[in-house]
Amino acid sequence: MSTQATQAPLRKRRFTSRATAAVSALALPLAAMIGLASPAEAATSATATYTKTSDWGSGFGGSWTVKNTGTTTISTWTVEWDFPSGTKVTSAWDATVTNSGNHWTAKNVGWNGTLAPGASVSFGFNGSGSGDPANCKLNGASCDGGSVPGDNPPSAPGTPTASDVTDTSVKLSWSAATDDNGVKNYDVLRDGAKVATVTGTSYTNTGLTAGTDYSYAVQARDTADQTGPASGSVAVRTTGGGGEPPVGDKIKLGYFTNWGVYGRNYHVKNLVTSGSAQKITHINYAFGNVQGGKCTIGDAYADYDKAYTAAQSVDGVADTWDQPLRGNFNQLRKLKAQYPHIKVLWSFGGWTWSGGFGQAVQNPAAFAQSCYDLVEDPRWADVFDGIDLDWEYPNACGLSCDTSGPAAFTTMMQAMRAKFGPNNLVTAAVTADASSGGKIDAADYGPAAQYIDWYNVMTYDFFGAWAKNGPTAPHSPLTSYAGIPQSGFNSAEAIAKFKAKGVPAKKLLLGIGFYGRGWTGVTQAAPGGTATGPATGTYEQGIEDYKVLKNSCPATGTIAGTAYAHCGTNWWSYDTPATVTSKMGWANNQGLGGAFFWEFSGDTSNGELVSAINSGLG
Repeated sequence: MSTQATQAPLRKRRFTSRATAAVSALALPLAAMIGLASPAEAATSATATYTKTSDWGSGFGGSWTVKNTGTTTISTWTVEWDFPSGTKVTSAWDATVTNSGNHWTAKNVGWNGTLAPGASVSFGFNGSGSGDPANCKLNGASCDGGSVPGDNPPSAPGTPTASDVTDTSVKLSWSAATDDNGVKNYDVLRDGAKVATVTGTSYTNTGLTAGTDYSYAVQARDTADQTGPASGSVAVRTTGGGGEPPVGDKIKLGYFTNWGVYGRNYHVKNLVTSGSAQKITHINYAFGNVQGGKCTIGDAYADYDKAYTAAQSVDGVADTWDQPLRGNFNQLRKLKAQYPHIKVLWSFGGWTWSGGFGQAVQNPAAFAQSCYDLVEDPRWADVFDGIDLDWEYPNACGLSCDTSGPAAFTTMMQAMRAKFGPNNLVTAAVTADASSGGKIDAADYGPAAQYIDWYNVMTYDFFGAWAKNGPTAPHSPLTSYAGIPQSGFNSAEAIAKFKAKGVPAKKLLLGIGFYGRGWTGVTQAAPGGTATGPATGTYEQGIEDYKVLKNSCPATGTIAGTAYAHCGTNWWSYDTPATVTSKMGWANNQGLGGAFFWEFSGDTSNGELVSAINSGLG
């Protein structure tokens, strides 16, 4: 396994591979098709909705969403439809797709067949031709309680906007949907449940509770009473109430970087203005350094010295020259005062600063003592609720190589728990390399799990432009796919390997990258293309924030649960609110403790990705 030769300072990196196996499209059995299975169960309490996600002339991308609209759990699902002659599926993911002539059948794969009441799952495909699906059946019955052959369902309305928010009401407005035979009305969905049906494109929801979070979407109905796909959702918090928002029992953790206050101009207050603070449970403050066998300060100026004006400050109060604590630490203190449900951990190491762990673990008790003394320094002891260790990688190679042995990680975590005690959090960011003999196999993560509260499994940066000629591949695939450049480099296999080593599912968090990785010199739209080098990024070649990519290079397809985009000669992969929502559903089905992400500043100013994590985990 080789790693990238050059890195930007402090940028978190995972493991990389220069494997050059080409990515090929999923080969579907088009010649010898299996017989169609009989429906497993009636579909009167479920719907299947089709959306064309992209169209590049010679082909297109499509997505089906299956939703359980009933009151009992669905254990399996099968979607059937007809394509006109000349239109066919060429590759698919998150479902097993077969055909008999122009009749197509998609069955759930092992992990996404069970749908609780109200739950939904999506699968996607690429196709050729120009036709649309017809005669849809879900588990042998109508896909939409009476769909009409030849009558397409309406499009998704525009994402609602909220206005006139009070303690007990909110006004919602949206742009109209379109339909080949006309739109009859709209269902207004609050937290996934229908609360009203209206003929216009606005609605005022009353009778709400003060100081409470709600999520709204809209779904159109045509003259045949077919429903189309739901719009994007908008988060609304009513005024008043005074209490902290509910956050559920899942961990929703984001990394906040101390260097982000410089060129990125991203500060603790942005967590408030984006609406993210009320939707997270934990913050990892990155990074502290590991030097001379000790935990040390990473950036003294950003950490506790930088003065904030009233406009920049979380609470609108300016720092003074003589106050004992300023900088990010003081802003985090103010954030916790306003959002007391948030817990903050100080994260040490990271890609650039992991080289010191090898020396530190030679005397784990002394190392733990140094970390405790720094985290519990009286100047900021109230800011932090524990420690996170980001060692990349124990007994393996990252920016530097470690030879401490497989038991070193367990020894270190045992010392940390002994020193920090039961009332502080002790966590670790860990590799997601599930290849045979790879980084997960290099250290005793199973035995160490008894000493930690959870692992942040870094399920991103699997592939990137450090392999400058490609093949292009998604950097954060949820599952494997035909032609993936390296086996074991996907989230599902990483989580499965940790479970197999004895780590409880509730101690595993799924990782989401708030950025994309990309190549240039790419002519092939689908994954597996060749490239000439990394695409241009704002801060670093081959990497760009989601907030930039969503506009500069919108997604053109999805593979293995992650979006990709081909624009000009650039090819990017990144997660969108839709793919994040799907990944959160997968995490819930796996019984995981929640999710985490790297890092806040890559999100939009209104926190689209944080909102998707929050709503997706529930």
